[in-house]
Amino acid sequence: MAGRLGELLLKGNLITPEQLQQALEEQKVSGGRLGANLTKLGFIAEKELTSFLSKQYGVADIDLSETEIDPEITELIPEDVAQKHQLIPISRMGATLVVAMADPSNVFAIDDVKFLTGYNIEPVVASEQAIKEAIAKYYGSSSQMGEALEGFDDLMDGIDDDEYEVIGDGDDLSAADLEKVSAQAPVIKLVNSILINAINKAASDIHIESYEKSFRIRFRIDGKLYESMKPPLKLRNAIVSRLKIMSQMDIAERRLPQDGRIKLKLGKDREMDFRVSDLPCTYGEKIVMRLLDKSSLQLDMTKLGFEEEQLRQFKDAIAMPYGMVLVTGPTGSGKTTTLYSAISELNKPSVNISTAEDPVEYNLAGINQVQMQEEIGLNFASALRSFLRQDPNVILVGEIRDFETAEIAVKAALTGQLVLSTLHTNDAPSSITRMVNMGIEAFLISSSVNLIQAQRLVRKVCLDCKEPVETSPKTLTDIGVSPEEAPTVTCYKGKGCSTCNNTGYKGRIAIYEIMPIDEEIRTHIINGSSDIELKKAAVSKGMKSLRQSALSKMKEGVTTMDEVVGVTMADED
Repeated sequence: MAGRLGELLLKGNLITPEQLQQALEEQKVSGGRLGANLTKLGFIAEKELTSFLSKQYGVADIDLSETEIDPEITELIPEDVAQKHQLIPISRMGATLVVAMADPSNVFAIDDVKFLTGYNIEPVVASEQAIKEAIAKYYGSSSQMGEALEGFDDLMDGIDDDEYEVIGDGDDLSAADLEKVSAQAPVIKLVNSILINAINKAASDIHIESYEKSFRIRFRIDGKLYESMKPPLKLRNAIVSRLKIMSQMDIAERRLPQDGRIKLKLGKDREMDFRVSDLPCTYGEKIVMRLLDKSSLQLDMTKLGFEEEQLRQFKDAIAMPYGMVLVTGPTGSGKTTTLYSAISELNKPSVNISTAEDPVEYNLAGINQVQMQEEIGLNFASALRSFLRQDPNVILVGEIRDFETAEIAVKAALTGQLVLSTLHTNDAPSSITRMVNMGIEAFLISSSVNLIQAQRLVRKVCLDCKEPVETSPKTLTDIGVSPEEAPTVTCYKGKGCSTCNNTGYKGRIAIYEIMPIDEEIRTHIINGSSDIELKKAAVSKGMKSLRQSALSKMKEGVTTMDEVVGVTMADED
């Protein structure tokens, strides 16, 4: 098609001879079709190219990003055929199959699909990039899953289906049977494909869930859960048992929660840890796996999302020889990453750092990390007491959750140690009230705490499909943008592509509310000021709220208005 397409575009005055020559040279280097290279080089827009091809060949053009395809339709054409000819089936009407193609003049591809499916083929034209994204979206891991599921029928022949579908008091399938089945190649292949697929999609968690009549697997990607696959119900015991064996759990114990860990090697230099939690539920065991990839751990503070002044304040606080720095926020708000980046900054041969964590998520060289074990009495308070006898400079406590831990942490901060820890509160000022409610005297809090930082994670707009979106100034002022600034703000969103799994978002970044404890704030704490009064005092001294921090990211085009509203609360009057 290259020669014909080039000639046709030249005749239509849509490209110049020089542009055609440059695209042909690019094609020799990077491969691909001429049309894709012309759009990649910016010589012609995708929509313009598909519209031209539509008129030239007398076929309709289609926007695949706005088309939802029934999975049953995509099953009519294997993924390897779709990839080979750069096409995807769209719909079926009687004996006719509508197929989107990058090259609607490719009679060989049409004949191939007609022979394969037995249907008459009606081609429509779509851009090559759109077809690639559609193939990634609709086929995705299906071929890998299908391959992994092959052989299961033979494997299950020797076992009664009823035994596999009944979970609970009446389940009499022995541990030996489960171990035997979970060691079979198809089970191993399927479980491996689940783990690898989660890694490839940059998932943070895998949820494997059993219900009365269904069994599903979900991935958490950038903070949101998405259904990944629904294996046959009869396979749930085999999959769960395989994961329990890999995690070194007791395969016969199905009544009590268990915890374990899986280490997976990826190539020569990369390892992935899975922290595994097994929970017995009404219709079977639910397994949740947290993916811990040390290679993706961001320890460079400048890349976490701090604004310049916020970063200066945080660095000043952790540079003090003693006192306490508190990081607050809900589960999954990036507190651990912030604290790890802080102790990495402080990690020098002259500094003794000890951490008490539950659990230890990442192993850091040069830092003494202690895993909490409540069942034998090793909790945050007992670990803290031991640390004070270990000549520490810096102490990290995973969480202050009771009076005993808070009291020891405050005493350590007042007697020459820098203490870093977390609290579960909604914002920075309310952390003071939380500590008072635990039983810590206000004057001790005011003397020991250097800085309190609240944080959240917002999803970033996918750079590959980012586009501006019209937003009225009234809407912007409603969420906190000043009336003067609103007319000049451009909002963005992602329309969805293969890079971001068609979500419009790729990756996350932190937003912060940082409250340094200076003399004025100390006076408010000692006087028993309310959260609102503390917040007003901090804002008057320049503190940015979480909403204001999120709005800054929105104005920079990093995140969307939906994320700003969904993740943060409007500022209090």
